[in-house]
Amino acid sequence: MFYQSGKMKLECLREVKKGSRNDVFICRDSNVQSDTSYTLIVIKEHQTAKKYLEIFEQSEKRTGDSYLESFSDRGAFCMVFEYRQERPLMDFYMGDSLTAQTSEEICISLILCCMASNLPFPILYLILTQNQIHLAKDHSVYFGYQLDLEELDERKNERDCALQCARIARTLLRSKASQKGFSYRILEQKIQRESYSRFVELYKDIKITASPVKQKGLIKRFLQFLRRHQDTLYRCVFIISAAVVAIALISLLSQLIFGDIPWLRVLFNGFKVIGSQSLEQ
Repeated sequence: MFYQSGKMKLECLREVKKGSRNDVFICRDSNVQSDTSYTLIVIKEHQTAKKYLEIFEQSEKRTGDSYLESFSDRGAFCMVFEYRQERPLMDFYMGDSLTAQTSEEICISLILCCMASNLPFPILYLILTQNQIHLAKDHSVYFGYQLDLEELDERKNERDCALQCARIARTLLRSKASQKGFSYRILEQKIQRESYSRFVELYKDIKITASPVKQKGLIKRFLQFLRRHQDTLYRCVFIISAAVVAIALISLLSQLIFGDIPWLRVLFNGFKVIGSQSLEQ
């Protein structure tokens, strides 16, 4: 199946969702030779498409870094977003094996991602509530756009998004509550009172109460250096070992064929004679 926009001819590679209001596909642009993929949301229901357009028209946030374009095709309203490999936060977050500091850094990355988003708050709220938060291998956070627009509510604002983000951060920090988890406790208190109305308030609370950075010991840092560069070290050891084996084989063959090893004679016999005087006399 293909969808034609003004810029791209989108070939559907994978169907992600089929809903009463919209479908979601992972696509590629067949007009170019590229491995880049896109998330395509196809709104089939007229009232949902109208609501979506009104949200963007009435919002101060009208575009997003990952929101590429929109178009109509076969009576449906279509939106194209960037696509990144799915790594759902709640599936890839291994809280028990992370330090409190790392967990707090992931929470801060999530909040900053929300603050940097140029999508209207009703769309951002869907991302936060529909498991469209992903965790990269370096512990940074990014959004996905495989959304079900049946739950789209134009009344959602920054307060709703900030509270939902706080709930997610509380879940991530729950396992650290007993480890001087000041950030978890303040989140727990403020979520109960629904105190958050802006992302910057949430950011300040976690940033101020975050666990102090501990200086790593020399041995620990050395071991971490070895782990980070183990592939390079293995290659160096392999190359040196191969060179030693090659030299040994050449020396053995030289001894068998010529009766001596020339490079040893150069190294150890080169200074036996100086001018006309022999050092062996």
